[in-house]
Amino acid sequence: MTDSATSASQPGTAPRLALAGITKSYPGVVANRDVSLVVQPGEIHAVLGENGAGKSTLMKIIYGAVAADAGTVAIDGQPVLVRNPHEARALGISMVFQHFSLFDTLTVAENVWLGLGSDLSLAEVSARITQTTEAYGLQLEPMRPVHTLAVGERQRVEIVRALLTSPRLLILDEPTSVLTPQAVEKLFVTLRQLAAQGCSILYISHKLHEIRALCTACTVLRGGRVTGVCDPRQESNASLSRLMIGTEPPALERRDVKTGAVVLDVQQLDLPSDDQFGVELRQIALSVRAGEVVGIAGVSGNGQKELLYALSGEDTRAAAGAITVTGTPAGRLGPRERRALGLHFVPEERLGRGAVPSLSLARNLLLTRSEAVGAGGWIQPARLQAQAGRILASFSVKAAGPQAVARSLSGGNLQKFIMGREIDAQPRLLIVSQPTWGVDVGAATQIRGELLRLAGAGCAVLVVSEELEELFELCDRLYVVAKGRLSPSLPRAEASTGLVGQWMSGLWDDSARAELAEAGPSTGSGRTENSNATA
Repeated sequence: MTDSATSASQPGTAPRLALAGITKSYPGVVANRDVSLVVQPGEIHAVLGENGAGKSTLMKIIYGAVAADAGTVAIDGQPVLVRNPHEARALGISMVFQHFSLFDTLTVAENVWLGLGSDLSLAEVSARITQTTEAYGLQLEPMRPVHTLAVGERQRVEIVRALLTSPRLLILDEPTSVLTPQAVEKLFVTLRQLAAQGCSILYISHKLHEIRALCTACTVLRGGRVTGVCDPRQESNASLSRLMIGTEPPALERRDVKTGAVVLDVQQLDLPSDDQFGVELRQIALSVRAGEVVGIAGVSGNGQKELLYALSGEDTRAAAGAITVTGTPAGRLGPRERRALGLHFVPEERLGRGAVPSLSLARNLLLTRSEAVGAGGWIQPARLQAQAGRILASFSVKAAGPQAVARSLSGGNLQKFIMGREIDAQPRLLIVSQPTWGVDVGAATQIRGELLRLAGAGCAVLVVSEELEELFELCDRLYVVAKGRLSPSLPRAEASTGLVGQWMSGLWDDSARAELAEAGPSTGSGRTENSNATA
């Protein structure tokens, strides 16, 4: 593949993208201030910055979804005015958003069709989707309705839709946030192929190791300004972190795991799928004790969504005794009744399930918290504002205050607020899906530290994540979900990337476990474990 440094040095080659003096302000905040950025043909260029640094706003300006207040944009040396995404696509610009822009009631093929030219039939689009997913290992069914897809599968739809436009400039905003390591590797192969063919790629990610492995140039934003340009291949995670947030994130403190009574117990959970594209849960058995962090790994679409619905109370079809919370049969209880037992839940979808987009952050507290609700159901505004303000401060959420509407926050800041809302409730059982989706390295460390602190205070924590490194760093024990079944419990000390990867295919018989365990544990940070942790 042609190195971007080589293509950049060729005389007479105009940059694929050149931004100069881009400025964009919103009420109370300047998102971008005099930003300049140059991307060469065939270059994979990272844009790095902490949550709220202005990355997503800048990408939306390039794509025509947001109008800049000042500055110029040039494509292949020609000044352009990109007024909307349709004009951007006509210029060869495609974008994969961090918050998905899909119609839930339409199929995968219909959603992709909307972004392509009208000269193609739906059948032709479906065929092209199948060819692309098979070529890149993205696994999608063209005729499946989007509302039946898990978050990781929806991300694949966005990526495939962008690939089918044959872009000359591809913008990816946190494209691997809910992809497994195997899927990330396949995506990187695809992106390198596109770059070798001359496509330029703007890549936003908070995963520093990904940027170092994939990208050939990097622009760093802090507070809406460009604070540095570097070659990430010549940097370390620590030096990139210093460029991004001014310091290195503190390492997670290891703790002695002291477990107590079983808080969540699931036995013989069988649930048929309630739609034709769902996953049937079969013989699910798991437990989480007070004081421990238990993880569930797996490729998106293998039953995580169905299991979380059953555990949170959104699906009440299970037998009453199949799920117990603090010793109380809870299989038929709804979310409110389970919260009364001490269960709090963070869903994988931030906007729409974790928060109401049009409501203020303070009002969004009322979805799961009732401290500011007085006698007769009257809301106490001053108390609600103070509660929201405390969470914003404790979790370093960048927002215009408790009255800011949820949709005005960057994805990472909204994630911090939702996590803070549930952690601040001091639950007895916290179930979290994708806890650090889209947050910067400093915020991810803070969130993980808060989860460990919560467990240290006696809370039982269950984490569902598609980031193995996160699970290895956080958890005392792991399960793996595959095709609606759950593996045996795996102590963290015995976990390795190879073993968990094989179990993701449903291969968790004793011989396979013993064979791969000999390879030794992963190099991820371990945790001291109590013997009860494997119970």
